[in-house]
Amino acid sequence: MPTAETPQRPDAGQPDAGLAEAVALVGDRWTLLIVQALLGGSRRFNDLLADVPGIASNILAQRLKDLERAALVVSQRYSERPPRFAYQLTAVGQELAGALRLLAQWGAQRSGEGDSLRHLECGTPMEARWYCPTCARVVADNEAGDLRFA
Repeated sequence: MPTAETPQRPDAGQPDAGLAEAVALVGDRWTLLIVQALLGGSRRFNDLLADVPGIASNILAQRLKDLERAALVVSQRYSERPPRFAYQLTAVGQELAGALRLLAQWGAQRSGEGDSLRHLECGTPMEARWYCPTCARVVADNEAGDLRFA
C-alpha cells in the first residue's frame, strides 16, 4: 500500500505516467539531495552524512537502499569487518543531473538567494529549451501546449 513516502505509480498509458514515475523514484525530502551529493563521484556513508546536512543516518541508509532498488545507485564494499560501502550513481542516476540543475535554478530564483546558471565562457545566464532532434530545431514555447509527459 502506498504511503506518503512511496507514492502509487500510475498506469503507463496515463498522460502523467512519466512524471509520476519520477516522483515515485526520487520525490521525497532527501533523495534528490543524496543524488546531488553523488554527482561528484563515489562517496562513503559518512561523507554523505556530512554532505546532506540534517539527514539522520537511518533515513540516509533507507534512501540509499531505495535508490539501489531503483537502479540509480550501486554500492561497493570497501571493508569486510565491519561491512562498509561506498556509493555511486549508475548511468541512469547520472541522467538526473540535468533535472537537478533545472530544479536548483528554479529554487534559487524563487528564493532570491541564487542566480541563474551562467555560461562559463561569456557569463550569460543560460536557458533550458526543448529540442527536437528529428526536426533539428528548438521547440517554441507556444508549441509546448501539445507536449505530454510520456
